[in-house]
Amino acid sequence: MEKDKLDFIKYLKYERNFSENTIVSYDNDLKNYFAFLETENINYLTINKEQVRKYLKYLDECKMKNSSISRAISTLRSFYTYLMREEKIKTNIFKRIENPKVKRKLPNFLSEIEMLDIFNSMKKKTPLEIRDCLIIEFLYATGIRISELLMIKVNDIDKNDKTIKILGKGSKERIVYYGDYAKDILDTYLKVRKEINENDSVYLFINKKGNPLNPVDIKNIINETLKNAQVNHKISAHTFRHTFATHLLNNGADIKSVQELLGHENLSTTQIYTHVTSERSRKEYRDKFPRN
Repeated sequence: MEKDKLDFIKYLKYERNFSENTIVSYDNDLKNYFAFLETENINYLTINKEQVRKYLKYLDECKMKNSSISRAISTLRSFYTYLMREEKIKTNIFKRIENPKVKRKLPNFLSEIEMLDIFNSMKKKTPLEIRDCLIIEFLYATGIRISELLMIKVNDIDKNDKTIKILGKGSKERIVYYGDYAKDILDTYLKVRKEINENDSVYLFINKKGNPLNPVDIKNIINETLKNAQVNHKISAHTFRHTFATHLLNNGADIKSVQELLGHENLSTTQIYTHVTSERSRKEYRDKFPRN
């Protein structure tokens, strides 16, 4: 049991190229699942539908949110698909289990004025300040995830076409684009980057010792940036991805194009942003229509 779990986690990390946060979530779901099976004396390879229902009832009694239960089911569906691939089992019982309905929250995003305030507040004197400005510029200009940002290598960038080759979830490659503002700050950063690249790192974003940045570094950079720009409401690194998609749709972009740029496998994932733009339209109507 433990060996299969560890092998599955390695598979997610090295073959599927899942982010560290996603892997931690999968690992926690599996730990909870196996703890339940051990308590109930259930074999994970021969679990039946009645026992699965018992597990789902247990999750509900633990007062877990539908979103957490849904994620747990998805984790186990992936785990049992992996076991089938390894010929440990013949059928995936979790393929027949429906995820509970989850009310999706509208993603948080920044206005165009707020983004302008952020860029205007950023200093560009030292190599690290220039690096930080490029990080924010790339997050907004490309809509990439933090894990994807950290994996960018200098050779992944085509400066002539202003494109970047991105390695996304499941080791899927895609091309994203950036504009003239990002081009200018990128050119400046690549010149001063030599001053801090003591270790000859191939990765674009490095710290003052020449080592690649990590997610905590990015979080700290974003928090400091927002503080300097006096943006007071709660913003995460993912907010820039939401902002990228929302601003594209607000300015008339086709949703299929936005899906490709974000690297979403399903269009339904991208459609959450149409709800954001609908809310904006509704507010505009209520505020501006004279006979409302």
